[in-house]
Amino acid sequence: MTEVDFTHAAPVPTDLDVAWVHGSRRGHTDPPIQVHKADPHTVVLRQSKDVDYEGPFLFLLFGNERAVLFDTGATADPARFPLADTIEALVVEWLREHPRQAYELVVAHTHAHGDHVAGDVQFAGRTDVTVVGTDLAAVQDFFGFTDWPAQVVTLDLGGRVLEVTGIPGHHEASVAVHDPWTGWLLTGDTVYPGRLYVEDVPAFLDSLDRLVALASSRPVTAVLGCHVEMTRTPGRDYPLGATWQPDEAPLQMTVEQLVAVRDAARSVADRPGAHAFDDVVVWNGPCRGAALRHRARLAAYRLRTWLATG
Repeated sequence: MTEVDFTHAAPVPTDLDVAWVHGSRRGHTDPPIQVHKADPHTVVLRQSKDVDYEGPFLFLLFGNERAVLFDTGATADPARFPLADTIEALVVEWLREHPRQAYELVVAHTHAHGDHVAGDVQFAGRTDVTVVGTDLAAVQDFFGFTDWPAQVVTLDLGGRVLEVTGIPGHHEASVAVHDPWTGWLLTGDTVYPGRLYVEDVPAFLDSLDRLVALASSRPVTAVLGCHVEMTRTPGRDYPLGATWQPDEAPLQMTVEQLVAVRDAARSVADRPGAHAFDDVVVWNGPCRGAALRHRARLAAYRLRTWLATG
């Protein structure tokens, strides 16, 4: 059995210089899932906006004893979004290069909103797969939290030891993950180049403070959330529901941008509404409800269109 040394020379260089699928202007021309190997043991996947306008990013990290997939996207139907088969093929490919008798896949989540857990059903009944529950108690139990959310706990993939901490505010069970191997800090929907929906302002600010502290005490090479909704023009986002984003901002953010997001959120903490900054739009309070109502109207429109053309 070939053991990978996940501690020597970490963090290692990773490739994030990639043109992500960003939807199609006419028709559906993107593949349903884009697979990008940032290094031989780290994969970033993006669900096409042709399949669902959320276009979430997913992260597959390999260790010597198990791999973990963070998030399962916005679509349950494997015919439209063949996530489980794609992940299985990636695991088989990795094991071909690193054979071992037993290997587990853990399916976990940055948080439990629908566009991050819909694909869970595709993993049901698969051998050597553990799907982590999505409610707060299940998250705390699986990762071993005894002092939520401030505690930093570990998830050992077999030499590749991830650090996990709670970051509620966007969702009560949100987690952040620091991977010493790549130096990545995975932040889910709490920090990314887009609209940051704040459901609990005090919790959100506390989480941002702890994220900044974590990033300041570790070698962090990139801050990676689960969406891109900003254009490359500072302060300008794509409309909610956009299915074509040809001028997206980069997915990866810096620690300096993380600090700027923290400071921006602080500056508007007592002001409900949408507040645009260079890298993000902070949506406090009632705007989240307005966004959800807009999503419901958009879904209803799409259903009517499908029924009329189907």
